[in-house]
Amino acid sequence: PAPRGTPQIDVTFDIDANGILNVSAKDKATGKEQNIVIKASSGLSDDEIDRMVKDAESHAEEDKKFRELVDVRNQADGIVHATEKALEDLGDKVETDERAKIESAMSDVKDALKEDDKDKIETKLKTLSEVAAPVMQKVYAEQAQQAQSEGDDAKKASGDDDVVDAEFEEKKTGTDK
Repeated sequence: PAPRGTPQIDVTFDIDANGILNVSAKDKATGKEQNIVIKASSGLSDDEIDRMVKDAESHAEEDKKFRELVDVRNQADGIVHATEKALEDLGDKVETDERAKIESAMSDVKDALKEDDKDKIETKLKTLSEVAAPVMQKVYAEQAQQAQSEGDDAKKASGDDDVVDAEFEEKKTGTDK
């Protein structure tokens, strides 16, 4: 609270989307109000803004196509990297002829990535997926089955069928204190 006799003034600052600042001040006692609008003097003119908007609209289709190309390239890079890593991790578990097919398909994708043809990249990527997916599924299924059988063997080896659970009670005699 302010001391008696000091005016109470509400000041409001409002910045709109164009960067224009509106400041208003109102004296609560008298109800008088003052406003001021502050515009950036070094900003863009309306003509420059209109020209930029029209330019952006005219290039929207190009930008969309470029964005799609970039997305496909990123997807292809990720899949090639993941496939290379999987082949490296699996080592000799992948048969030689299957490995050669996958590596050939990866090479085709890498060559397609050097060009700006989205459809070609997608086609080569689809081929890589068709070649690699069944091989990876087969290898991972074999690994899962092998891990499960090892787990079953471990259970059998560690399982002792002669184990008997027993409960007991400790009884105190009169001499224990």
